[in-house]
Amino acid sequence: MARVLVTGFWICAITLMSCYAAVYWGAGVTASKKEEYLEGLEYQKVRAINVPVIAEGSVQGYVIANLVFTADAKTLRTLSVPPNTFLIDETFRQIYSDEKLDFRKLSKYDVTTLLKNIKASVNERLGADIVKDVLIENFNFVSKDDVRS
Repeated sequence: MARVLVTGFWICAITLMSCYAAVYWGAGVTASKKEEYLEGLEYQKVRAINVPVIAEGSVQGYVIANLVFTADAKTLRTLSVPPNTFLIDETFRQIYSDEKLDFRKLSKYDVTTLLKNIKASVNERLGADIVKDVLIENFNFVSKDDVRS
């Protein structure tokens, strides 16, 4: 009887060790060396931004801007705080405080400078060159009279 028990334990021990050895040494054989590949840029849309235009002591209308930004995909995944919020904040600040943006006197507006300033400010606040480019999807002005109550 004792011989049967010892043989049973021996078979169980050999089976467990062989399974462990197969998994431990077999993982090196099946795991191929993963090559780093260029993930490229990722485009992310930012929610619509509504900026009030104030002139002569009252709201004249709203600037509605939809922006898209590009950033390195790998860097975006490692960030603890998404840059979307910073981009929205900087866009609001730039448009709200810009004295040249006057919809009562229509003229060409330097959008390129606005986008460069937004990109530079966001990257400065994040402490790294994360945002590669800022693009405009939509940029409109809605007067106060056109807004439904």
